[in-house]
Amino acid sequence: MTDQLQRFLFDDFEIRGEIAQAHAAFEECVTNHDYPVEVANTIGELLIATSLLTATLKFKGKIAVQIQGDGPLSMAVINANQNLEVRGTARYQGDTTGLSFSELIGKGNLMITITPDNGERYQGIVALEKATLAACLEDYFVQSEQLATKISLFADSASTPVQAAGLLIQTLPAHSETHEEDFAHVCALANTIKAEEIYTLQNDDLLFRLYHQEKVRLFETQPINFVCGCSKERCLSSLASLDEEEIKDILEEQDSIDMRCEYCATTYSFKERDLQILFTSTNQKH
Repeated sequence: MTDQLQRFLFDDFEIRGEIAQAHAAFEECVTNHDYPVEVANTIGELLIATSLLTATLKFKGKIAVQIQGDGPLSMAVINANQNLEVRGTARYQGDTTGLSFSELIGKGNLMITITPDNGERYQGIVALEKATLAACLEDYFVQSEQLATKISLFADSASTPVQAAGLLIQTLPAHSETHEEDFAHVCALANTIKAEEIYTLQNDDLLFRLYHQEKVRLFETQPINFVCGCSKERCLSSLASLDEEEIKDILEEQDSIDMRCEYCATTYSFKERDLQILFTSTNQKH
């Protein structure tokens, strides 16, 4: 199935929703990293969550959804923009075998940072006090947006190929007299989704299976793509901040300077001849 996000609306309720699948993007996030299953699955859930949030928080710019804690998984982050170009990485240590989300993170926080193309940067922070990432995100919406939200996240890094998908159900600002009852009804049906269904079914088939008694309107799909953005030029630019003598000392010790992208795991190797342009530009400055 194509990596995509699709919005939908209940015509008779004041409720909106989104479905996202990002199997290929998930594969790109974890390939070449050798993450344990528990860490990789968390990245997959975070990837889907970020995609759902990007569509919910209408903006043009960049978003970073990050979890930090004092457990074995100290940090995981997904970066995205309004075009749903995503990338992600994680840092962990120790044995994560069989650990739950709470055990992986320990005591920590969820941080959502929005950097619009025009306007001020915004950051929302909530404590990771629930048993799942989905429940923590629901907390975020209640605290920061005052919008009741139901989120379901699925990720399986042990399957071939890997799979990641999710569903968001959210109340709209206006409320009818029966709104709470309607929202509870829609969420109860959402709770019946099985991972295999959301991984493999077309969205209209999935929504019909869940809500065949309701009027649900689907909108156009939006593609989700893994885009890292690293390059040899960017690595050279960061090396330019070092002193010429420092660079030469490193080259004497190890013959080349290797820089590994923490997102896509690409390694860029620079020998002395590759760095001559830096020495030339440094001398020109003087």
